[in-house]
Amino acid sequence: MASAELAGQIDFEGWRKAARAFRLAGVEPAEARFTVAGAVDNRSLFDTAPSREKRLGRRAPETAFTVPKAFVDIAQEVILHRSADRFDLLYRLLWRLRDEPDLMKVVSDVDVLDAMERAKNVSRASHKMKAFVRFRMIEDEAGEAYVAWFEPAHRVLEKTSGFFVRRFTSMRWSILTPDGSCFWDGTALAFGPPATAADAPQDDEIEEFWKTYYASTFNPARLKVKTMQGEMPKQYWKNLPEAGLIPDLIAASRDRTDTMVAAPHSQPNARLSKAIARHVRDGSYEEGFVASTLEELRHGVQACRRCDLWRDATQGVCGEGPVRRAALMIVGEQPGDQEDLAGRPFVGPAGQVLDAALSEAGIDRSEVYVTNAVKHFKHEARGKRRLHKTPVASEVSACRWWLDQERRLVAPKVVLALGATASLAVLNRKVAVMTERGSTLPLSDGSEAVITVHPSYLLRLPDEAIRQKERAAFVADLKLARARMGSTDDSVAD
Repeated sequence: MASAELAGQIDFEGWRKAARAFRLAGVEPAEARFTVAGAVDNRSLFDTAPSREKRLGRRAPETAFTVPKAFVDIAQEVILHRSADRFDLLYRLLWRLRDEPDLMKVVSDVDVLDAMERAKNVSRASHKMKAFVRFRMIEDEAGEAYVAWFEPAHRVLEKTSGFFVRRFTSMRWSILTPDGSCFWDGTALAFGPPATAADAPQDDEIEEFWKTYYASTFNPARLKVKTMQGEMPKQYWKNLPEAGLIPDLIAASRDRTDTMVAAPHSQPNARLSKAIARHVRDGSYEEGFVASTLEELRHGVQACRRCDLWRDATQGVCGEGPVRRAALMIVGEQPGDQEDLAGRPFVGPAGQVLDAALSEAGIDRSEVYVTNAVKHFKHEARGKRRLHKTPVASEVSACRWWLDQERRLVAPKVVLALGATASLAVLNRKVAVMTERGSTLPLSDGSEAVITVHPSYLLRLPDEAIRQKERAAFVADLKLARARMGSTDDSVAD
């Protein structure tokens, strides 16, 4: 029997070098043994089960060979699997590729199917690590740092570490696992030995905030316990601070749902509801209608039928601000639930975030024209609640008719687009917000566009450090827009 010792459990290069040498020498799978230095259990699949290759006799040595990229890709994943026989499975596939060069395309083959399933399990473990790592803050001689303890289903620490570098570039952090540890100092990533749960902090101040946030976003009306446990397997609960809340939240879900359903819904703005009926009845809006004033435009929007969003919305919500020559126009995505009922843009939670950021950036909202790319609230009914749904491109395109008229009537010097939907409406193309933010883009009417995130994005961030970082970037984008505004002396109040 030919034997090769690998440097570690995920030593792919060591395995590839040994496997290549074995195949060139004609070593059949039944005669190949791969062990890991220092491992307690180095049993091979073929220590207990003879293979069919054993009965075929020894093959003649080869001088060279190649394998398809598909095999290399899947092998790099499978080697991260915790199964003891993974090296044997991969070598068996490598051996069979000699006589079956298209083997990796035969997805019904037992060995190929097995390898694909293990690779899928590894990919799933990597995804769960991204979702369920929870950092806790500590203080050391260099200041704040963050440490997390995680027990991945498979050995995916190195595979997944790049995600955390990209996600938490400005933080110093460590992730400890039973397989090894990784450390990011803000500049370089390093790996270390295995750790235990006792090596990680047990709680911190931010954790209570996170648990409060998690409980506040728990929607009992949408609770599906089996689905939740499928996405958040119980094996991870012991290391998730919010998991301790789940049993009580589930137990109270029926009562909370009954309370939500029994609560009376908010009443729409009666005056504007009558205005909608009047304009639809007298036909004051027609296809091709061009408004000469913002007041005419508001009436036209109430009777707009350019897409079907009007059917479920309370009313159309136009912009508000100076009548003409507002130096800055801010364009959001669409009215939310509160905006739909009030008939005004940005009066809900996202509007409060926007107002605070505008103030910090030195911008007076009363001198800014604030509107949305889409004028009707697109939503999905859940009991008495209306849950936001993102408008599709065709709906954004249909509503651009009104946004273009607002821009013509207001004539802003700078248009600040909040998020991807608003950017699509302003620029008439898809925009990578995180890539194109922080710069000015010329528009066909002589004004300039500045791209940034939507305030609701900041509301969804659970991590305090990341939220503060992203909020600072948002304010910086607002300051850029302010710098491009110039004088607003010619603004006239609405």
